[in-house]
Amino acid sequence: MAKDYYGILGVSREATDDEIKRAYRKLARQYHPDVNPDPAAAEKFKEINAAYEVLSDDQKRQIVDLGGDPLAPGGGGAPGPGGAGTFVGFQDIMDAFFGTAAGGGSRGPRPRTRPGADAILRLELDLVETAFGVEAPITVDTAVLCTQCSGAGTAPGTHLATCEVCQGRGEVQSVQRTFLGQVVSSRPCANCQGHGTTIPTPCPTCAGDGRIRTRRSLTVKIPAGVEDGMRIRLAQQGEVGPGGGTAGDLYVEIHERPHDVYSRKGDDLHCRVTLPMTAAALGTRMTIKTLDGEENIEVKPGTQPASTLRIRTKGVPHLRGQGRGDLFVHLDVKTPTKLTPDQERMLRDFAKTRGEDVAELSKQGGFFSRMRDAFNGH
Repeated sequence: MAKDYYGILGVSREATDDEIKRAYRKLARQYHPDVNPDPAAAEKFKEINAAYEVLSDDQKRQIVDLGGDPLAPGGGGAPGPGGAGTFVGFQDIMDAFFGTAAGGGSRGPRPRTRPGADAILRLELDLVETAFGVEAPITVDTAVLCTQCSGAGTAPGTHLATCEVCQGRGEVQSVQRTFLGQVVSSRPCANCQGHGTTIPTPCPTCAGDGRIRTRRSLTVKIPAGVEDGMRIRLAQQGEVGPGGGTAGDLYVEIHERPHDVYSRKGDDLHCRVTLPMTAAALGTRMTIKTLDGEENIEVKPGTQPASTLRIRTKGVPHLRGQGRGDLFVHLDVKTPTKLTPDQERMLRDFAKTRGEDVAELSKQGGFFSRMRDAFNGH
C-alpha cells in the first residue's frame, strides 16, 4: 500500500511547490534529531525527508498521484542505498533551518567573461600645472583585449567545448552518508575551473585568457585647481577583464612637486620675503613674481617684523566654481649684523633723537649690568 506522502507533510494534493517546501521546513525543524531527543523523532524525520524527496520531484510526485510509491521496490522507483526515505539534499536540510542554501546549492557554471580591475597611476605636476590645468601625456601598462581572439580565448577557427567531467554544469557533486542519510555536496569542477566549458585549443597570443598586457599612451586633461592627492577618473581605461570583460577605470593620482618659492594651503599661496630694516622703517615699493607674472606691492612705513601682505585673487583658481585664492607675502625684517664705525655712530645718534637708551655692550657697567643692579636694589 502506497504511503500518504501528502499526509506526512500535512498538505493537500493540490499544494504548490512553495507550500510543500514550507511544510517540510516547519516539520524538519520540529523533528530534527539535533533538536528533538525523542527516539521516535528520528523515524519521523526520515518519513518527512522521504515525503519531501518525493513531492519535490515532479516525476516522483506524478507516480504518487497515480497511486504508486516511487520509493518502494517495484512501485515505480528504486530506494536509495540507505533505504526508503533516507535521501535528502544537504541544501534542503539547511533550507529547513535557515531558509538559505547553506551548502552552496547549485551555482551553475561560472562565466568566463568578468569585469576588469581598476588601475591607478601616479602623475607628478608642477604648481603652475595644477593651478591652471594642463593636458598631460601618460603611459599606462594594463591588460587589453586580445586582438587575435577578441576575448574568446580560443585559437582562430576553434570553439569552446562542453566539459566532459561536469557536462557543462560547472560543478560536480559527491554523496556522503551521515546520520541524516545521504548528503549531497557540490564543488566547482576542477577540469574546467567551474566554467562548464573547456578550451581545447587556446589562443596562441593570450593563452586562453582573452587579454594581453600592453603599454598605451593616453592624454589626461587636468582641470585647473586640482590639489595634491586628488584622483582623476578615466572611465574604462583600466584593466580589461578575463575573457574580454568590461575594462575597469583608470585613476590618475596627482602629486604636486614642491615649489621653490611658494607653499600652498588649499587655494591660497604663501611666500616669504626678506626686507631690510631701513625699508621696513621708511616704507618701500617692491616687485614680486606671482603665478601670473610680476606684481608691484607697497610696504608701508613702520612695517613690523612678521607682518603679512595679502594680494587678493593671485592664488590658485577654485576647482569648482569661479574665483581664485589669495597670495600671502610674509615679511621677514632683516637686522644688520655688522656695522662700520660710521654706521654705528649714525644709529646711536638716531637712537638719541628718539630718546632711546642704547648702551655700549663692550663697556663695563653697560645695559645688562644696569639691569642686574636694578634687580639687586642698587
